[in-house]
Amino acid sequence: MPSTRPTVVLVHDGCSDATTWVGVVAELQRRGLTVLAAANPLRGLAHDAGYLTSMLAAVEGPVVLAGHAYGGAVITEAGTAPNVVALVYVSAYLPEVGESYQALAGRFAPSPLISRLRRTSYATDGTDGTGAARATELSVPGDCFGPFVAGDVDPELAGVLAALQRPVAERVLTDAPTAAAWQVKPAWALVTGADRALPPPVQRFTARRAGATTLELPDASHAVAVSRPSAVAEFIHDATRPTA
Repeated sequence: MPSTRPTVVLVHDGCSDATTWVGVVAELQRRGLTVLAAANPLRGLAHDAGYLTSMLAAVEGPVVLAGHAYGGAVITEAGTAPNVVALVYVSAYLPEVGESYQALAGRFAPSPLISRLRRTSYATDGTDGTGAARATELSVPGDCFGPFVAGDVDPELAGVLAALQRPVAERVLTDAPTAAAWQVKPAWALVTGADRALPPPVQRFTARRAGATTLELPDASHAVAVSRPSAVAEFIHDATRPTA
């Protein structure tokens, strides 16, 4: 009889890449789970969710989706896929249908990182729906990465993470989901209490609104998947247990 244990699919944040999950992947594999870390395109919510949906269609059996920060918006949109059985939000936000990050965050004190982001332009390929030849993308300056993103990570490693980051299209701040999978699928939320990139009040509010099973790590930074991989993996593992 084939195993019904879910595959865990991990979706990284903007200004990041899939390598931030390396410790979490190792921990989940030690627990006997099959894990895939998506290469989030970071070109816009509809584009990124479409890519994730196509990836999910190729996975046999149930899936637990885990999204970090902006990855949470992506799994909110794509998580209505029929094989997704649970959603895990890691230092993330859980948007409503039609609710952009900008609109949501405007209810709270602003993130101290937003005004420090570096803005550069890139050539578009015409598939982002805007018709523009160029668009703006965001990245974290190297001297801001440690203090604002990875405060509980060794400074040398934080510098490596800053060098590995992939810029994210600025439009992700104003894009809004057309579906909210947490309305129909069980959700878990890990809140990072010392986060200086995604304000903890935003994380707490959206987790509570969604009725998510919530765990808060009071001293954890935004880079919790790097600094606390065992805790993150155990939290994701908990979300897989009801489906096993």
